Amino acid sequence: MSSGAAPAAPASADLNRLIFRKLMPLLIASYIIAFIDRTNIGLAKEHLEADLGISAAAFGLGAGLFFVAYASFEVPSNLIMHRVGARLWITRIMITWGLLSAAMAVVQGPASFYVLRVLLGFAEAGLFPGVMLYLTYWVGREQRARANGYFLIAVCIANIVGAPLSGALLGLDGVLGWHGWQWMFAIEGIPALLLAFVIFKFLPDRPADATWLTAEQAAELTRRLEAEQQDGAAASGTHSLAGVFKDKKILLVILVYFTHQIAVYSLTYFLPSIIGTWGEMSDFTIGLLTALPWVAAALGTTFLPRFADSPARSSRLLVGGMAAMAVGLVIAAVSSAAVALLGFCLAASCFFVVQSILFAVPASRLAGVALAGGLALVNTLGILGGFLGPFVMGLIEDSTGSPLSGLWFVIALVAVGALVSLTLRPQGTARKAETAKAGA
Repeated sequence: MSSGAAPAAPASADLNRLIFRKLMPLLIASYIIAFIDRTNIGLAKEHLEADLGISAAAFGLGAGLFFVAYASFEVPSNLIMHRVGARLWITRIMITWGLLSAAMAVVQGPASFYVLRVLLGFAEAGLFPGVMLYLTYWVGREQRARANGYFLIAVCIANIVGAPLSGALLGLDGVLGWHGWQWMFAIEGIPALLLAFVIFKFLPDRPADATWLTAEQAAELTRRLEAEQQDGAAASGTHSLAGVFKDKKILLVILVYFTHQIAVYSLTYFLPSIIGTWGEMSDFTIGLLTALPWVAAALGTTFLPRFADSPARSSRLLVGGMAAMAVGLVIAAVSSAAVALLGFCLAASCFFVVQSILFAVPASRLAGVALAGGLALVNTLGILGGFLGPFVMGLIEDSTGSPLSGLWFVIALVAVGALVSLTLRPQGTARKAETAKAGA
């Protein structure tokens, strides 16, 4: 039962534009750098095998161990951020992950590869769910999927820019006696360290700390969003972190997100290898082709989440997005190179449309500490798909000799996720009803 509180009036369009303009560039930049540092090993895969003897299975395990470490520290990380503030905590995350990402240049074999991937996972833990929590301090229910989608454009940009950049840096092989992959890791770790200081100086913790809002704007925005959170928590009946484990809708979100992450990270880590089987190509050319599905992902993320402005529309976009991911991967698995690339583009175009809506569900059902811990818990359990997908893909490649054969494992689980997504929609009322109430 609802508490009976009126739905929070939506913020003005001008205020939303101001918030997006001031906050999103910093948040997007941080995640672009994080994602490049997290995934650049995909292009180094063949080189690590040739230079250090790291097999496909060992590579998949190392790629996946990042997520085990990442997941284990996410809930504590978000609870710490809820206490100390986003500015300080995101700065800490960026400094430690930048140093550890650069340290990948000194990997000597499978053991050191595993250790540094685990440490990198610990270092970066909490960035994504932390930003999902941070956005609830600034953006209301109607605009949350859109804000999440804008943030997730960072992943697309990271892959569009990062794949060709990493491919070019691999071309430095032999300079000053270093392998190209060593230059790639060392150089791509530096931007995180530089941006950390920008985040510390310019990212406000909450509306009351923003010099670009008036005191009245900050107070009204805070009051409105706190009322919306309390109303959503009252309607869902979930008021504590322990209660999250009993909330069936959030558990279903975790299941769908798990299958989603299997698809995203299997493609992230193995697409360069798959493209490499299509013919003789340079690292730079492979990087350029690898970037194309992420261009499609950027287009989907830019134009589609804005339509998720009511529970019904959100539900349709979620189900349609998961189904399109499955269909695109099937096309990629059974087609020639050119058509397969189109299939990968179709699947990727819905990656972050789906993800932006999934995180709007718990954000519409929780408040306070339960919201901080609940968002982290969704990411903690869901992102373990980022471990399972690359690990199984690596095992299947070792047993079959083809990086493409593991796609059928991914397709089966995404199809399950699409069926489960039929049961999900964010908590709340439709936009017309909220707007009418606000204007009453």
